[in-house]
Amino acid sequence: MSSGTAVVILNFNGRHYLEKFLPTIVANSVGYPIWIADNASTDESMAWLREHHPEIHTIQIAENLGYAGGYNYALSRIDSKYFVLLNSDIEVTKNWIDPVVRFMDSDEKIAACQPKIRAYDLPSHFEYAGAAGGYMDYLGYPFCRGRIFDTREEDLGQYDDEVDVFWATGACLFVRAEAFKAAKGFDERFFAHMEEIDLCWRLLNAGYRVTYSGRSTVYHVGGGTLHKSNPRKTFLNYRNNLIMLFKNLPKGRRWKTIFYRLILDGISSVRFMATGAWPDVLAIIRAHFAFYAMVPRLIRHEKRTRYRAPLYYKSVVWEYFVNGHHHFPDLPGIHTAKVPKP
Repeated sequence: MSSGTAVVILNFNGRHYLEKFLPTIVANSVGYPIWIADNASTDESMAWLREHHPEIHTIQIAENLGYAGGYNYALSRIDSKYFVLLNSDIEVTKNWIDPVVRFMDSDEKIAACQPKIRAYDLPSHFEYAGAAGGYMDYLGYPFCRGRIFDTREEDLGQYDDEVDVFWATGACLFVRAEAFKAAKGFDERFFAHMEEIDLCWRLLNAGYRVTYSGRSTVYHVGGGTLHKSNPRKTFLNYRNNLIMLFKNLPKGRRWKTIFYRLILDGISSVRFMATGAWPDVLAIIRAHFAFYAMVPRLIRHEKRTRYRAPLYYKSVVWEYFVNGHHHFPDLPGIHTAKVPKP
């Protein structure tokens, strides 16, 4: 077992999840310190924790800083070689840490890694947030081995490997502390959602590796803080995706890609209209206006970047909705991703 690995759970009004999953985390993480950083919860989470698990380290945050700010605050106060960023709605399994740490120890260039993420409500299948490692198409649509849009594959051992990916999920993210600090952590402008993809993109551009290990498995409930149907989540996903594209794409591709996204997000709005989900339609409109308002600040603070992160150079939207390719192995050219040209 490698030393210097800390499990860090960011909690926001998640007492019910702590009661349900923390005992299993403690039982299966012997030898590793567990930290819980509380994002100004109002559900007596910390009182329950002090009573039932006084052995766990705690960090109290005065206000809700979101996923990005909360983890930046917490990790700056913990000394460890590796951090394991773990959602409170995760059920871990026996020996879930060691295989990933051994894999990361094998190469100092591995900055981040995720285990296999299966669905808590359907344990035979992969879970939406991360599945077996994330990819990104050239229009900025994230997808996973084992999950494309709402189609989740059954886990039949097809992703029991250890491979490089484009992004690793923030639901259970192993990250090298040195690399995390060199990248200046999460971008707190995101608040929540897609900040881990942005971090992974920056790590790849910095010359690090982002990976997946199928030798470890955890089960994720999902929607523990914001449910999938919450318009706030829709707003953050659409706005943050645009921010991420603007930050990480070469200047020559930025506006062309964002123009395409404007069209595709408009089509997405029509799909929401068809189901009567008007709050989501308004969330998408607000997301675009919020992004455009942020552009001057993004330009002022942008840094010179060497582009190394390979994107899937086909449209996963087209492949899924038009060509009917609903599973990762069916995507044509998936193993020939390319680095975007400046």
